[in-house]
Amino acid sequence: MASNAIFTQKNGKLPWNERLSYGISDFACSFSFNLVGTYLMYFYTDVFGITASAVGTLMLVARVIDAIDGPIWGILIDHTHTKWGKSRPFFLWFNAPFTFFSILCFTTPDLPMTWKIVWAHVTYIGVDVLYSAINIPLTSILPSMTTDPDERVLLSTIRSLFSNFGGTLISVIALPLVALIGGKDENKGFFWVAVLGASVFFVLYLIAFFNLREHVQTRSSQKPLPVKQSIKALKNNWPWLIVVMEIFIYWIGMSAKGQVTMYFFKYNLDAPGLISLALFFNAAGIVSVFLTPLVVGKLGKKKTMLAGLMIGIVGQAILRLGAHMLNIPIVIIVGNFGNGFVGALPAVLLSDAVDYGEWKNGVRAEGIVTSASSFTAKFGMGLGGAITGWLLALGNYVPNKTQKASSLLSIEFNYVWIPLIALFIGFVLVLFYNLTTDKEKIMNHDLAIKHHREEQEDLALARELEN
Repeated sequence: MASNAIFTQKNGKLPWNERLSYGISDFACSFSFNLVGTYLMYFYTDVFGITASAVGTLMLVARVIDAIDGPIWGILIDHTHTKWGKSRPFFLWFNAPFTFFSILCFTTPDLPMTWKIVWAHVTYIGVDVLYSAINIPLTSILPSMTTDPDERVLLSTIRSLFSNFGGTLISVIALPLVALIGGKDENKGFFWVAVLGASVFFVLYLIAFFNLREHVQTRSSQKPLPVKQSIKALKNNWPWLIVVMEIFIYWIGMSAKGQVTMYFFKYNLDAPGLISLALFFNAAGIVSVFLTPLVVGKLGKKKTMLAGLMIGIVGQAILRLGAHMLNIPIVIIVGNFGNGFVGALPAVLLSDAVDYGEWKNGVRAEGIVTSASSFTAKFGMGLGGAITGWLLALGNYVPNKTQKASSLLSIEFNYVWIPLIALFIGFVLVLFYNLTTDKEKIMNHDLAIKHHREEQEDLALARELEN
């Protein structure tokens, strides 16, 4: 009988092929899904011809569905037990379905308006639900790859670097490719760019599936967990609650800003040619992601997160000045640096919350604990998109026309003020994060003793059975 006790390769340090495979998995997600996050609202209103208010309602409907499907995916992960592990099989099973629906989102069948809205609901909700199926396992697999805190920070940093690069790359090249492929036919251009993004995702996610491994095995991780047992991991798990609330609020702001980037440069600044350049400067976040392990080593995770949020708040305040003065260089450059710290750490903090749930409640439930990352991020993104659509409608936005002052104000409010408010609320939330570095060391020490005891018990049982 093999031991069921914990095992982590090389005392928690993973080979570079696994580290890089973990990174390219989120490059794939961002390269494909950021096309949806950045351009789909514009595609719906200015290309497909759906009203902004209808798009806002669609975003809200999708979020209601997310409230159901996100936790379900987490529970399914906790119930999964295969030769590939618990999270890794999802990389394979839902690769092709997500690829298919990410293309359907940018198809434009010739339909009456009512059926256009139905088509948008089916394809957007489909890609949204399937994104949970491939992205939640990407977070839930991290605590199963290693228990080493520094290795987790490194893995999350690599993931964020690749994610930022993938998202920035598709944001920058999308419009030039749409123009190159489609010319004046944006329908054709967006469709083939969606095919490109989906193809990149499909190949890279297969590579990630073949290279990643779940090294950390405990008694609970090697068998399906009943739903009631999984939920126990959340009892009084305050680090988990603070992180998921921060993720939710943060993505409301970032989604509102991202959804109106094209509108802001096209209408408020009358500089549509600078859209790709503006999106390129999102890469400023890559610099802070790269610095995350160093800063965490000096300040700890909580203070690093607070620093990132404060930098973002200051950046948005300066951005408000730049927008008011129509100072295009300020608008393009400022406000992205802090996002790297904020984006790199939630996966690490949720992995710590998995450990915390086992430490406090005796239940290790990677799926239900980490599923909140994708669920709350998407819920925040969708609510931000819904707010954007409703505010555009309230401001009397009319596609491809000279905008009224009310419309320009609604665009600016989405681009500047909603992100600033969200960053401030996130900062206040993180102030209450209570898993300090000292407490984390005690937690890890206690869990190591527990896992060693389980290992010895399992070995003794194995010898007894052999005799």
